[in-house]
Amino acid sequence: MEKTEEACFCFFCFHFNHRRRQHGVKFKQQKQKQQTVDSSSCFKLPPVTSMFVFILLLFSPTISAKKLRQDHQIFRPREESNKMKLVQAHLKKINKPFVKSIQSPDGDIIDCVVTHHQPAFDHPKLKGKKPLDPPERPYRHDQAENRSENYQLWSLSGESCPEGTIPIRRTSEQDILRANSIQRFGRKARPIRRDTSSYGHEHAVGYVSGNKYYGAKASINVWAPRVANRYEFSLSQMWVISGSFGNDLNTIEAGWQVSPELYGDNYPRFFTYWTTDAYQTTGCYNLLCSGFIQTNNRIAIGAAISPRSVYNGGQFDITLLIWKDPKHGNWWLEFGSGTLVGYWPASLFTHLRDHASMVQFGGEIVNSRASGSHTLTQMGSGHFSGQGFGKASYFRNMQVVDWGNNLIPLSGFKILADHPNCYDIRGGSNRVWGNYFYYGGPGKNPRCP
Repeated sequence: MEKTEEACFCFFCFHFNHRRRQHGVKFKQQKQKQQTVDSSSCFKLPPVTSMFVFILLLFSPTISAKKLRQDHQIFRPREESNKMKLVQAHLKKINKPFVKSIQSPDGDIIDCVVTHHQPAFDHPKLKGKKPLDPPERPYRHDQAENRSENYQLWSLSGESCPEGTIPIRRTSEQDILRANSIQRFGRKARPIRRDTSSYGHEHAVGYVSGNKYYGAKASINVWAPRVANRYEFSLSQMWVISGSFGNDLNTIEAGWQVSPELYGDNYPRFFTYWTTDAYQTTGCYNLLCSGFIQTNNRIAIGAAISPRSVYNGGQFDITLLIWKDPKHGNWWLEFGSGTLVGYWPASLFTHLRDHASMVQFGGEIVNSRASGSHTLTQMGSGHFSGQGFGKASYFRNMQVVDWGNNLIPLSGFKILADHPNCYDIRGGSNRVWGNYFYYGGPGKNPRCP
């Protein structure tokens, strides 16, 4: 009986030591000397003790695996600590000292930052400068147009930023940690080509090209489309474009977007973007890098828009105007009823220092195909263009700015949908809406597998 127990124990001694070597588990030396046990030196134990050790060793893989995880975690705190140091350094760079902070109903914190302390003036070409006075606006052919006022959730509390400051949405640790990398936080994923639907970006847009353009204007109704996962987004915007669709592409962009990765929620938010090298190293969303100079103390770029359009109900749209100041050459942004937000200095750009060669209007989504099929992320209202007013998303009163700083109707307007079975577009023109189009769609459906 003793020999059988001894043989069994020797086998499990070997098994235990094999598992120990396999997982690379290191055991701490005990203060008291203990006999080393391996496959070549087994010893006898009383039957009860032998049975206890047998049971203990039977579960040795679980114990070893647990110990292995603990050993591997020894190095993680240091890695996490280094990462958090980088996050904190980036937050310090983005979040400027403020004179007042406002709590928004959607959870955002809006900081009122002294105008000349905003991130724009960290740019080497802008250091030491101050915001310019408002320029001459383009002459409007639609002066009598009745445009709705625009609201943001943070301002519904009645709080506002004092004169001499601008409202900036505070960036949190969670915002940065959701990004793929700290270095790329606030920037579009690379590579992006605005002339193709490759890399998962899909569009339904209207555009003009072939002339010199000095700005663009449109009204866009606001929705809260479903975004299937945090690595995708849905947006509706204007693009002011110059240069080739290579590495020298210059763009100025503005509109509304739903981006769970960037903002951590599914609210439609007013946003801006710019780049001078096809999204490679320059530019960013909103005020998340130096560049765009904000002059307004009532509009927070990146803040949630309210109210929104309701399917088969009330429609709410925002009016955006981008134009080039004839005197200084900077590109100004107007949001809503004549509210100047700020400007992109001409010095940021190469081709856009002169004029734009294309203007685009429309929707864009990212299709990551996370489930192996087309995404369920919606564009616009999530409904096809054929459903029309009150159901489909629209752009209306689209115009461009000519060399004489006049807003004029579109000439040679074209429409294009990358994947019309997923998201489509149809245009028209009338006396009330001028040039307009409906666009959007649900994404995955029987015709878009």
